[in-house]
Amino acid sequence: MTYQRSVSYRIFTACNYLLLTVIALSCIFPLIHVLSLSFSSAAAVSAGAVKLWPVEFTTASYKHVFGKAEFLLAFWVSLKRVVLGSAVNMLLVILLAYPLSKESKQFRMRTVYVWLFVFTMLFGGGLIPQYIVVKETGLIDTIWALVLPAAVPVFNVVLLLNFFRGLPKELEESAKLDGANHWTILWRIFVPVSMPAIATVLLFTIVNHWNSWFDGLIFMNQPEHYPLQTYLQTTIVTKQLSQMTAQEAELFLLVNDRTGRAAQIFVAALPVLIVYPFLQRYFMKGIVLGSVKE
Repeated sequence: MTYQRSVSYRIFTACNYLLLTVIALSCIFPLIHVLSLSFSSAAAVSAGAVKLWPVEFTTASYKHVFGKAEFLLAFWVSLKRVVLGSAVNMLLVILLAYPLSKESKQFRMRTVYVWLFVFTMLFGGGLIPQYIVVKETGLIDTIWALVLPAAVPVFNVVLLLNFFRGLPKELEESAKLDGANHWTILWRIFVPVSMPAIATVLLFTIVNHWNSWFDGLIFMNQPEHYPLQTYLQTTIVTKQLSQMTAQEAELFLLVNDRTGRAAQIFVAALPVLIVYPFLQRYFMKGIVLGSVKE
């Protein structure tokens, strides 16, 4: 019986690994295909010969991308947006989650404020009122138009306040006995203990700011102020072959719209791919801790 159970368990485990491998490969294949397109010649891509491996390997697409001033400028705008937006978001999320995590007897208006924030998750004023507010506050065509309208992500506030509520009450009580005030308790006890949850929320924030493109299209009047994702959504080839220099014409033979866009897409995805492994440890731990309640 023990041997049969061991064999059954091994078969079950092997099937699980096989299924997870297939799912993982199905997620990786599109990225590999885009990477292969970016390193292939325009002729091979146009002929449909590129699948999961570059054909007629060339780095012309990346030379073309990094030689475009508007692409580098959009990349810089996105970097500024991620840094400023993440800093503002995390500061406000932490400052909101801490008082809202208290019991009603400690913070009498807690329930009222919670419902006010939940209401904003369910109902919104719409695009036109939002645009009017941004315009009347003088934020149009500035980096703050991409940061301040989404300064308080309520979903992240809910995640963090629930994590704070799960922390042992003895931590706060012992700190109060030692004379600590709320600011000290928040920044020296709650925040260090909650790093897995904070890192998880930070990852969500970074990805949201980096991938957002519609607000850049609405709030930016000048193309040079577009963030990277907005630039990728709107870029088109406008220069005719007759207007190109000899060097540009030679590059055009190696790079077409598909290879150029593939290179831009991969470069745009690269920062998130770099950041994620450093936060993955906290991300997984945050999910586990948030799912276990005593």
